[in-house]
Amino acid sequence: MTVDDVDEVLREFLLESSDALNTLDQDFVALERNPDDRTLIGEIFRLVHTIKGTCGFFAFERLERLTHAGEALLCKLRDGEIRNTSEITTSLLKMVDGIRCSLEAIETTGSEGVEDFDALIANLTRLSENEPIRAPAVAFEAVVGNQKNEIVRGDSSEKAEVRGPAVTDTAIRVDVEVLDRVMNLVGELVLARNQLLQFAGSIREPVFAATTQRLNALTTELQEGIMKTRMQPIGNVWNKFPRVIRDLAHACGKRVILEVDGAHTELDRTIIEAIRDPLTHAVRNAVDHGIEAPEIRKQSGKPEVGTLRLRAFHEGGHVNIEVTDDGRGLDIERIRVRAVERGLVAADRAARMGEREVSQFIFHPGFSTAATVTNVSGRGVGMDVVKTNIEKIGGSVDVTSLWGRGTTLRVKIPLTLAIIPALVVSSMGCSRRYSESEQGFHRFAIPQVNLMELVRLEGEVALRRIEDVRGVRMCRLRGSLLPLVSLNRSFALSRCSEFDADVVNIVVVQGQTRPFGIVVDKILDTEEIVVKPLGKELKGVKTFSGATIMGDGRVALILDVLGFEQHAGLASTSRDRSDDAGADVASGNASRTSESWVVFSVGDGATMAIPLAIVARLEEIAEGVIEQSGGRAVVQYRGGILPLIDLRKLDGKRASQAAPQLLQVIVYSEGGRSLGFIVEKILDIVPVDIAAIREVARPGVSDAVVIQGKVTELLNVRRVIQSFDATFFGVKNAA
Repeated sequence: MTVDDVDEVLREFLLESSDALNTLDQDFVALERNPDDRTLIGEIFRLVHTIKGTCGFFAFERLERLTHAGEALLCKLRDGEIRNTSEITTSLLKMVDGIRCSLEAIETTGSEGVEDFDALIANLTRLSENEPIRAPAVAFEAVVGNQKNEIVRGDSSEKAEVRGPAVTDTAIRVDVEVLDRVMNLVGELVLARNQLLQFAGSIREPVFAATTQRLNALTTELQEGIMKTRMQPIGNVWNKFPRVIRDLAHACGKRVILEVDGAHTELDRTIIEAIRDPLTHAVRNAVDHGIEAPEIRKQSGKPEVGTLRLRAFHEGGHVNIEVTDDGRGLDIERIRVRAVERGLVAADRAARMGEREVSQFIFHPGFSTAATVTNVSGRGVGMDVVKTNIEKIGGSVDVTSLWGRGTTLRVKIPLTLAIIPALVVSSMGCSRRYSESEQGFHRFAIPQVNLMELVRLEGEVALRRIEDVRGVRMCRLRGSLLPLVSLNRSFALSRCSEFDADVVNIVVVQGQTRPFGIVVDKILDTEEIVVKPLGKELKGVKTFSGATIMGDGRVALILDVLGFEQHAGLASTSRDRSDDAGADVASGNASRTSESWVVFSVGDGATMAIPLAIVARLEEIAEGVIEQSGGRAVVQYRGGILPLIDLRKLDGKRASQAAPQLLQVIVYSEGGRSLGFIVEKILDIVPVDIAAIREVARPGVSDAVVIQGKVTELLNVRRVIQSFDATFFGVKNAA
């Protein structure tokens, strides 16, 4: 055997051993849960025996001694002379770590390194010679669900239960750099294809058009094929979590079950590498901060064993990943206090913030509510790393929590970073005299992962539905207020805005905490674009995530939606203003603000109004779905319970006993709690003239004003709610 042959065998040994060690991590954790699984013990024994034999071939003496000690212990387990325990599992996992450390040293230096395994070998030998049979102490269990919802062990792919030698004649190893070069060439081919398609559209030549379409189809097929070579299941990231959770559960004195769903979901290799560390942080945080100790869970009426669920699924050209625990949940009030102490928000502003907004502070760098610092947590690093790294690859992070019930972290990421589907929009400037074939317009690409919907408003419709709410343009969209921002104004492309046009085009995108609309001059088309990184001079510009070359050879910048939201001031300004308005109204100072009000009727010809700024949604609910809880009307709403106040009965009147119908409801929210006002009919949204307001002294009403020739009473929201539920503004919603 030549030197080159030996080097090739060594490389193959290192690659195969790396895969084997990842499998051993999972198998040892599974064996701890099922110590009598003879088939699993046999598979583990064969893997360790193979590594040991190859170490002897290459004269890696220390590795051979270590694997021999582990093999001897496994032999006793296989023969039933001893039974697996937590201590044995820990020692065998340390053996795996030792092997991995030495193999990394061999790969980089050619030698075994300087790691001393004598103490570990002695411990493995002691356990194999003296350990009596006893019941195992289990702190972790892995439950993996495949597409058929069956329970399988170890590998989380659909055929995880089938083990055996690799089918070498249908799979080859390819250098990642080769795949990257091919991917770059395909990207350039896609750009050339786009340019050719644009050119073909301007001439009338049937043969050329047919050839172009054939080239387009082949390019698309080639692109999809190359993309598949780079795709890997997210289970490749999740495979290490059983070991991570097992070790952390032992260190924290907790018991945890891991449930996995969707491990076969595939992502581009670059995305897989980018999310590895953020997901590890999220999983460790869930075990350390979320899931309680067994005795605490028992006192709370929960099972002593906590549950951590990992779920991944495709949706609309991107991948959603959820990390859910059934632990204590986020202590919103503690987070609120800590945010004020650290100077992240003023105390009065913090008091008005809803639970969703408060929960976002956990992503702030250095933020922690831990009372003490341990070797696991308390230094305020982790969740900020999750958010920062996910947003770097064009993804988004959100968290929802219910106190005492658990927390869910949701991550949305693109399938790939190289070629992405995007919506191309343009800004034509104030005069709009330019055609798309001229140079007077600017084009931008908005990744489809951020898109929610497109809205087109014309003429009088735009005038009715778009209004200025305390300095922020808003659009009433299906009962919700949608903040709007002009693309022209944001980038100073002209002194005019798209709001002045006869047709208003709105691209609705998902922001950091809520949707918002980007108003553009023209929506051009959707196409797959090749992402090109920005030059070093533009690396600090957070409003753009890259650039692409369009079919005509011009460059279009790719919007970073979250960065654009901050640039436009929507991430703080609009929310602060609406919250301030809501605080004024709820405290009885409604008449001191100048803003739009929602006008509605309450029966017998009477009309009332409520400030638009504090209206969360306008809903219609079937009268038949209303239930009773504690003598009060409630309805199941958006995963929770929404209390209802019937304003038609405000003066003690009885509502009409007509047949069941659709009821119109105004949803009001404050401090993370919501409540619905049942009205007879929502009439209009109109501005209120401050000078025309007159004080009225009667229950539930703060003032009165003439609106559209009719005396309209202004609802005192806080007083009405307090008469209905005195604890609404002072106690957290337990629902």
